[in-house]
Amino acid sequence: MEAKVQLQEPGMKGLTKVIKNFAPAWFASVMGTGIFAVTSKYYSCYWPWLSNVAAWLWVINILLFCALIVPWTLRWFCFTEQSLRDLQHPITGQFYATMPIGCLVLAADFLVIGTEYLGVDLAVRIAKVCWVSGGILALAFAIITPVINLFNRATVADLNPAWFMPPVSLIVAPIAGAKLIPYWPQSFQKLLLLINYASWGTGFFLFIFLAVICFYRFIVAPPLPGALIPTTWIYLGPIGSGTLALLNLGTVSAPWLGSLALPVIKIFGLIYWSFGFWWLIVAGIVTITNILRKNLPFALSWWAFTFPLGAYAGATYSIATGLQCSPLRFYGFLCYCLLAFCWLTVFGKTFFRVCTGDLFKG
Repeated sequence: MEAKVQLQEPGMKGLTKVIKNFAPAWFASVMGTGIFAVTSKYYSCYWPWLSNVAAWLWVINILLFCALIVPWTLRWFCFTEQSLRDLQHPITGQFYATMPIGCLVLAADFLVIGTEYLGVDLAVRIAKVCWVSGGILALAFAIITPVINLFNRATVADLNPAWFMPPVSLIVAPIAGAKLIPYWPQSFQKLLLLINYASWGTGFFLFIFLAVICFYRFIVAPPLPGALIPTTWIYLGPIGSGTLALLNLGTVSAPWLGSLALPVIKIFGLIYWSFGFWWLIVAGIVTITNILRKNLPFALSWWAFTFPLGAYAGATYSIATGLQCSPLRFYGFLCYCLLAFCWLTVFGKTFFRVCTGDLFKG
């Protein structure tokens, strides 16, 4: 009996260590995998087998979310002090928003991919649960995190694009939220449309404010440390997801805003999306420069290479489809290929370091 207890103790200590050192940024992997699944479905127009890839990625993402939600939740109850300390940190605290964004992306996965395998009714029900849960938590962190930053008086050096995470969560919400509107009772649909527009508008203006502040930081403060270089790609997140969300909102707005709503929204979406072309080049130059300088150590922040790029690739597909522009869609496909390379690289490195336990060291 004593031998059995001794065998269990190391395992329990190992699990406790995982929970205690569980980083808030882990759900960025759900975000990246989820958007990779959606864009794989989109670009199956080039390679039909990508539709099967999308299905497998969707399943992986469900399992990943279920595996991560347990230590994420337990940490709040078992190690409340450490969780609150991370929430108050000017950098680490921003990544708590990845959890609600993961819920929202999972809702989109069920709507884009899940309906084909689970049927519309079941997929929509699960998507509703994910969307409501993600939306409530996204709003909570979008309020709590900036308020904490105001009271803590962060320095200019603390600023980085990870600060976009809370507002990005509000911009992501209408991607699935708009698609779900027809599936709610008709008496709620107008209110839900207003809620989704309010979510998008709040996230958009928060992104604009923070984008200016972070750009100022790039100019006047020392360069970002190597582990935070991938966060420069986060600029693409609000641009790509914001464009997708806006186009989805325009599609369902006609019954209340008239037939002119969609054309106007498409024009603004095109202008908004175009900024991503410039930032994609800038982020690429910054990343390549730091790779050549060997200043890009692996960290969970590498998942920032995936979701923002995936959101931009998805937005490019939607813009190209609306304009019926084949060259633009091919440009989006090239972005998708870059996304596939980034996801495979980051997933592989993450899996290896999970096996070695490096990612759970305090």
